[in-house]
Amino acid sequence: MPIRTRISPAGDGRPAGEIALAEGAELVAVPVRPGPEADVAGLGVSPPVDPAELLAFHDAKGEAGEVLACPLRLGDRTAELLLYGVGDGSPGALRRAGAALARRAKGREHLVAVPPEGDPAAFAEGLLLGSYEFWIGEEPRKRAVGAVTVRTADRAAVDRAVIVAQAVAQARDLANQPSTDKGPAWLADRAVEFAEAAGLGVRIRDENALRAEGFGGLLTVGAGSPRPPRLIELTYEPEGGADRHVVLVGKGITFDSGGLSLKPTDNMKTMKTDMAAGGAVMAVLRALPALNARVRVTGLVAAAENAFSGSAMRPSDVISHYGGKTSEVLNTDAEGRLVLADALAYADADLDPDEVIDVATLTGAAKVALGLRHGALFATDDALADRLLAAGEAAGEPLWRMPLVDDYRPGIDSEVADVANIERRGYGGGAIMAALFLREFAGKRPWAHLDIAGPARSTSDEAELTKGATGYGVRLLLTLLTTA
Repeated sequence: MPIRTRISPAGDGRPAGEIALAEGAELVAVPVRPGPEADVAGLGVSPPVDPAELLAFHDAKGEAGEVLACPLRLGDRTAELLLYGVGDGSPGALRRAGAALARRAKGREHLVAVPPEGDPAAFAEGLLLGSYEFWIGEEPRKRAVGAVTVRTADRAAVDRAVIVAQAVAQARDLANQPSTDKGPAWLADRAVEFAEAAGLGVRIRDENALRAEGFGGLLTVGAGSPRPPRLIELTYEPEGGADRHVVLVGKGITFDSGGLSLKPTDNMKTMKTDMAAGGAVMAVLRALPALNARVRVTGLVAAAENAFSGSAMRPSDVISHYGGKTSEVLNTDAEGRLVLADALAYADADLDPDEVIDVATLTGAAKVALGLRHGALFATDDALADRLLAAGEAAGEPLWRMPLVDDYRPGIDSEVADVANIERRGYGGGAIMAALFLREFAGKRPWAHLDIAGPARSTSDEAELTKGATGYGVRLLLTLLTTA
């Protein structure tokens, strides 16, 4: 569902109190930095409690995420003054501050905010991402704040933040959607809607086209489900041409039972979000025209449901992937790499990109290694890796580069195929072994693999994240594709 909260920049110089009075706002927010007393000079009204006394009373330090409230008289009505901490003023702190403010404003219709010094886009992103809500059934009693007026003259920064936050929300919506309805065809239908809304090119390969063209990984992984696989292809080409072509490949497993190598029940509960990376790729493509990106981008989402039945793939099966390379299935729960292999081989053989980046909730090993906030980055090209690391840092979606250890490559040798889908010699390093498997299909051009098994999901509302799917990867990739 779209983010309910609307942000409007107000750069006419009026004090926040005057804007709130004129527009009927219920909340007026001003920033507080650690150390100095609160500055309410631009407020235009006098609160009944001195802000400095309020901070001292609550022993508040102005840290990012702190929000204090006191009554405020606006004309003939009562409102609230919110003092929100901004910490060190970094983009990450401003996102956290905006998200905390949005959560405090829940149930209200209009908030007027004096933005902190620093990056207004980060603050606006935090406001919108913290306002995200997803439910099925009766509307919750308290909805996200309806509208926010931000007193800034930098309209372009706020407009960009709105586009980016909406893209993140779209990715979250796709991943949070229960798999009751969300099969590969459902995801493909959403891709067509995205393409029509944004003016993208789109091609959907159904099971017949996949069979005719030799996409054996997708067909084999999807064989156990009555809902057959799809390969989604979205294309964006900027007007006037582009100087490079980037292919994004997203894992689109719409539910992962583990197949015949069945997952434990607890591990299966979050598997409706196993297509989170595919949803992120779709959302990125949809946002590129609005951001006037100057790079040509193709998005591939390899969509399948990994179910178990009499027709499901078995351990010991051998798959012939797109282009003819074969893999031996030793564990049917290592299915994401099997569908990605098809898409990577197709991108390398047919699309002639300058760079390929795949994104996937691929391994529990990456989550064990890096936790819930960092994605694991593997890359064959240092320049591409450095740009991804910088984009992740700027966007608030950090990556940590991991090694592609050539000495581990014998661990995925197979006795009957070109490669095995899991490590079989006791090396460990499950995330590394998965990346080495994918490298076999990526070709010789610059390639990066983002394993986002940890940060794609959140167990609670934290900073700009909300419980459930996080939309991780959208901000990172949009930053990468829209900056020089």
